[in-house]
Amino acid sequence: MIVNIRFIGSLRSESGKSGVRLDFQRNVPLREILKKLAENKPNLGRALVGVELDDPRLNALVIVNGKEISVLEGLDTMLKDRDEIVFVPVLHGG
Repeated sequence: MIVNIRFIGSLRSESGKSGVRLDFQRNVPLREILKKLAENKPNLGRALVGVELDDPRLNALVIVNGKEISVLEGLDTMLKDRDEIVFVPVLHGG
């Protein structure tokens, strides 16, 4: 199973690329994609999720095949072959 991932804005800088492809032996939930990204690029993992990968409060807008994950199954959204994930940074401030 191949998943295509694109990074927008500052996340492109953290990843060092505008996109990557990850290959898995089976369908996986989005949570597994985040863990894999964090393993390969710890700074990117922190930019996406913060301190803990189990924390559901993402620091990025996550879009799977054109739909934001809040209208899907959140981090439990199951991904299948050739799905596209787009990570868009969210700015926080006050």
